[in-house]
Amino acid sequence: MRNILIRVDRPKGSLVVLTGGDGVLAVDSRGKFTGNASSVLIRNRDAFAASGFDVLLVEKGTSLADAVRHMEALKRPVTIVATSAGTPRAAEGLRAGARPDRLILTSGFLSRKSGPGSSVANILGSPAALPSTLVIHHRQDGCRFTSPAGVAPFIAWSKGRAKVEWLSGGTENDKPCRFDAHHGFAGQDAELVARIVGFASP
Repeated sequence: MRNILIRVDRPKGSLVVLTGGDGVLAVDSRGKFTGNASSVLIRNRDAFAASGFDVLLVEKGTSLADAVRHMEALKRPVTIVATSAGTPRAAEGLRAGARPDRLILTSGFLSRKSGPGSSVANILGSPAALPSTLVIHHRQDGCRFTSPAGVAPFIAWSKGRAKVEWLSGGTENDKPCRFDAHHGFAGQDAELVARIVGFASP
């Protein structure tokens, strides 16, 4: 596994970032991306750093508990930011003992009504391990795993621990689960980054 740490001078917080898809950070020995570089959170890594955050991109299989502890030693608050198929992996990390200060779920596999497969609510069972949580979702997300219909049941399940911010607009294509569709907030990077860093800021 290759995790990527981006440090900044005088950080105001830390982000632990989980990409979607297969969860692999396709980088070569020099740290250059050879794939997945256009995934929404990966392509905005430098924007997160420019906003004053230390950023840790974590590959699938990494212990989120260890990742959070590592970033706590650098700068709190620590926020896990996950997108798409990374959101159930975030839930698995919470279930295994990761304790971030905050959690952001974008285009999430949130509840049974989100679509087929595991969801954050299903994995956790109870919202007890859920920190203060922001859901960011596109109103026209057409991916079959992340239907907007799954958001309201998740917010209700969270018992006050989660809130939602909706995005509209941007661009779509004929593959609705891709990074360059509403699912990946295509054409809306600046607005998405602003929502993320606003919630993660102390």
